[in-house]
Amino acid sequence: MPSSPRIVVVGSANVDLTTFTDAFPRPGETIFGREFHLGFGGKGANQAVAARLCGAEVSMVARVGDDLFGPATIRNFEARGIDASRVLITAGVSSGVAPIFVDSAGENRILVVKGANDKLSPADIEGSGDLLRRADFIILQLEIPLETVYYTLEFARKHGVRTILNPAPAQPLDREQAGKADYLIPNETEAREVGPRSSWAADCRFIITVGANGAVLVAADGAERHVPAFPVTPIDTSGAGDAFIGSLACFLASGMDELQAIARSNLYAALSTLARGTQSSFVSRERFEREWQARTPATG
Repeated sequence: MPSSPRIVVVGSANVDLTTFTDAFPRPGETIFGREFHLGFGGKGANQAVAARLCGAEVSMVARVGDDLFGPATIRNFEARGIDASRVLITAGVSSGVAPIFVDSAGENRILVVKGANDKLSPADIEGSGDLLRRADFIILQLEIPLETVYYTLEFARKHGVRTILNPAPAQPLDREQAGKADYLIPNETEAREVGPRSSWAADCRFIITVGANGAVLVAADGAERHVPAFPVTPIDTSGAGDAFIGSLACFLASGMDELQAIARSNLYAALSTLARGTQSSFVSRERFEREWQARTPATG
């Protein structure tokens, strides 16, 4: 594997509108929040930033609107060293937005308006074919049309490119189509929608993220390998799952075995909860390696 693996993320790019509050409002109730933050997000974009910070060469395939947020989103990718040549501005459509509410315990509730993300099409995948064929991993999520997700998985399998599918937000899937992913990575809630491991193709690897408990690698026969988390006191858990997936793609593409890559991604995700925001909370590879050495002295 190359020292700097090539990752392509096909997915969403949003602007996050995050409100910090002591409690979530009840139906019909108006309360005051403590703080507001506007930042760049979207599951796809977050995963791209995490992979880039971990040392990968990253390209993004996405659509944004022709509003104020669209060009700003492209500039954010470029400023982070992410190739945005296939991030297309879509006329007459808003960019994706995600109002996020975070309580005093660090738990979040998120409402996503897909906007231009919903216009990413199979034709856009064909137009990005040269880029995708050179990738070591392609990462996908479900904030873009399912038709485009399935098309990308079929394209990747045809050209021998490994894929990660994050089935989020949870929704019904065609298991034959989605099962063409090399890795399916849901959280506990999404895993209930995904259904039992036995109902999926044997060559589709399952990794279930379980928050503060780490992650579970599930074999085709249902056997589970639990990879424990690294204890932290979270400030904001927004984007932790994206931090896990983006870093995992980088670690796997760098040649690490699955259990070591999952352990590292558990730590990378945990570190992301120690600051507010999504992309803004992701740490550099240098910071990660210092933490890894400090927390795993026996393994180095």
